[in-house]
Amino acid sequence: MPIQLTRYLPILTWGRDYNRTTLSSDLLAAVIVTIMLIPQSLAYALLAGLPPEAGLYASIAPIILYAIFGTSRALAVGPVAVVSLMTAAALGTIAEQGTMGYAAAALVLAGLSGAILLGMGLFRLGFVANFLSHPVIAGFITASGMIIAASQLKHILGINAEGHNLLDLLISLIKHLPETNWITAVIGVSAAGFLFWVRKGLKPTLKRAGVGMRVADVTTKAGPVAVVVLSTFAVWILGLTEYGVKIVGEVPQSLPPLTLPIFSPDLVGKLLLPAFLISIIGFVESISVAQTLAAKKRQRIDPDQELIGLGAANVAASLTGGFPVTGGFSRSVVNFDAGAETPAAGAFTAIGLAIAAVALTPLIFFLPKATLAATIIVAVLSLVDFSILKRSWTYSKADFAAVLATILLTLSVGVEAGVSAGVGLSILLHLYKSSRPHIAEVGLVHGTEHFRNVLRHKVKTDPKVVTLRVDESLYFANARFLEDSIQDRVAAAPDVQHVILQCTAINEIDLSALESLEAINKRLDEMGVKLHLSEVKGPVMDRLETSHFLDDLTGQVFLTQYEAAHVALERCQKIKSG
Repeated sequence: MPIQLTRYLPILTWGRDYNRTTLSSDLLAAVIVTIMLIPQSLAYALLAGLPPEAGLYASIAPIILYAIFGTSRALAVGPVAVVSLMTAAALGTIAEQGTMGYAAAALVLAGLSGAILLGMGLFRLGFVANFLSHPVIAGFITASGMIIAASQLKHILGINAEGHNLLDLLISLIKHLPETNWITAVIGVSAAGFLFWVRKGLKPTLKRAGVGMRVADVTTKAGPVAVVVLSTFAVWILGLTEYGVKIVGEVPQSLPPLTLPIFSPDLVGKLLLPAFLISIIGFVESISVAQTLAAKKRQRIDPDQELIGLGAANVAASLTGGFPVTGGFSRSVVNFDAGAETPAAGAFTAIGLAIAAVALTPLIFFLPKATLAATIIVAVLSLVDFSILKRSWTYSKADFAAVLATILLTLSVGVEAGVSAGVGLSILLHLYKSSRPHIAEVGLVHGTEHFRNVLRHKVKTDPKVVTLRVDESLYFANARFLEDSIQDRVAAAPDVQHVILQCTAINEIDLSALESLEAINKRLDEMGVKLHLSEVKGPVMDRLETSHFLDDLTGQVFLTQYEAAHVALERCQKIKSG
């Protein structure tokens, strides 16, 4: 089978070895994940400001498309908390929640996100996600988790509250607090408390009772379903809607509809940046989960093909009444732990959700929104991790500043500002660090041929020979810094006759850096100092040989640093004896 075809259709690879054992493992995982996803999908649609059925629709066709094009055998694709929040933030500026315009904009947002991801995958641009540092992502997710939890308190309390940042939400909640519906509050708080206990205490309790590991796992994962069933039954049997308890209401009893997004230039212009940010954040979250799970089974994830898989999933969401989706952490871990062997487990999950959409939706008519809000709060609070501030402060003050700024901007301004600041700060930090590369003066370690930093080791040096090790590739942003560093070092030591650049860590020299090297060579020559290079890597040497730099170099290029230092010292001694 052509390699090119299997690269773009991973299903052709794992599908050839599919057998009955794999089928049984995938079916069991699908049952467990389906049970978990029914309430979760409804809840994330609520978070995105869309009708609950949109959550089910966004969890059916996208999963099937990812199973065909994705490379992860455990990743479960669908609505996730952070992307749902970003969807609500983006659409809130376009139309009012509950309107046709809002739902139509959600389709366009998913379509744009899919197109962006597909384009990045086809042009192999997966590296773009590397511009978001992991500490910044952790800070953004922590802040988003706090905003999501705060945004759901209005459903827990049965009041109205608005706001796209934490401060606005808290002010609005306090303002409307006297309007609290106490029956709704009892339902919401009880549901949240039960879910927290299920997450932390149910499995140990079942183990102590002698229940098997697999049964304990399934029972724990089914906790949200139990809350949904119990609260729905309570609202129905007690007639709590008459007391102001808000419910999901009628949900269409059907498969996902065929929808066609309308990409008007005005709407595309408003949603293009949010779609790009959602695509990047979704991809980073998804690829992190996929690679973590794949490593446990020594499987390989292709980031560029993952972009295609996620892109296809989002296009499917836009064509079937959904909204932007990505690989979710919690559902993927559940899928993995439940024994999923191939992406077919996701396809079986989609079938289960389709059955739920057709047959079970009448049963959630009386499902209180407070229960769904409790489901969201319990899920997202596990994402809040303030320890990243302590770790980044201890390890790198620059990373700490980026994380803190991302958290504060996300909380005070909104998710788009937060993630944009995170991207910008990540790039600026990289540019700042690489524009001021670590340049170490090195000397010979006694009894060896190794050269180490003079500030860290007892080494042998000579005042006439200066050896500098540049620990960074040379490019336009740091070329001038190298010029100034060499100029300052030589100007401060009039006895210097030779400067050796140890190029061990230099992987590339761009044209600006080459011009700087030529300027350094010329300036040192005017000062009577020879410039030498040592340990230049092959690809870098190939590039240098295409220029006139090596012809004009006043010194030599040496294979090893030891040889360069030895020759330089010999020449100094000849000049002295002569």
